[in-house]
Amino acid sequence: MRTLSSASITVIAALTLAAAGCSKVGEIKAQRAVKEANQAYAQQDYQKAGELYEQALAAKPDLNYAYFYLGNCYDLQFKPSHKGEAANDALLQKAVTNYQAAAERLSSSANPDEKKVGKLAMEYLVAAYGPDKLNDPAKAEPIVQKMIQLEPGEPTNYFQLAKIYEDAGLYDEAEKVYLMAKDAKPNDPTVYTSLAAYYNRQGEFDKLVDALRARTEKEPNNPEAFHTMASYYWDEATRDARLTEKQKLDYVQKGLEADDKALQIKPDYVDAMVYKGLLLRLQANLEKDPGKQQQLLKQATELHDKAEDIKKRSATGASD
Repeated sequence: MRTLSSASITVIAALTLAAAGCSKVGEIKAQRAVKEANQAYAQQDYQKAGELYEQALAAKPDLNYAYFYLGNCYDLQFKPSHKGEAANDALLQKAVTNYQAAAERLSSSANPDEKKVGKLAMEYLVAAYGPDKLNDPAKAEPIVQKMIQLEPGEPTNYFQLAKIYEDAGLYDEAEKVYLMAKDAKPNDPTVYTSLAAYYNRQGEFDKLVDALRARTEKEPNNPEAFHTMASYYWDEATRDARLTEKQKLDYVQKGLEADDKALQIKPDYVDAMVYKGLLLRLQANLEKDPGKQQQLLKQATELHDKAEDIKKRSATGASD
């Protein structure tokens, strides 16, 4: 269940009170109700907080931030395990109504703080339409599309839309949206790792590698970028039973090359050492020459011992 961080609560609470202070009609009643509601919310008494936000909005309907808060109070009272019970489901419908009100009133605001809360309302609204709640992707889709329009350079919005399409079995559309995210922010590593993860779920390994290779071109000095590629090569070589021994050896060699590059950049990179050792052991299993097998296993053991030594020294240094 999603909850707001303490920092978000503080900011939104202050802004809500500021808005209440500007009211001409019902100012005192609204301000008192909002203040008490914020206190109840901070104490996680969401039922009481929701009642107080309702009172504040009845006195002053243009307290736009309060709609988000009210929606979140209902959302936090909803229990997925009680889905199907009328009273419980009604809480979620009330959450949606108020998230929608907050999004409509704030998402296009010229005020950066208001716009931030409007975006938050849209994110929570999409979550409310998710599989563990209302399970209505058709209603989530236009909201995420609107989020993309408001922030065309924010990859996470594209990821959400792509996930909606993927869950619906619209794989071509999902791939298009992941590629749109890459075009929107080509220097963000997450667009490549997210695209690679999608291709991994679809069993399209060549496209997965292309995505990760594109990332290494954007981040040639990032050892994690190369190690991520190596880990996928190892996973594919061990998991795909359709591969011939020649194909497995090819993947092992490419994985070793990627981890070697990672270790050139960062010689004490423990994860790269561990996976290089795993790749060497896999290569040994595929090797026909007993002498070569022993040599590979020796290298793998040396890497394992070196990685363990680095971890121990790191732990000792941390405790000191």
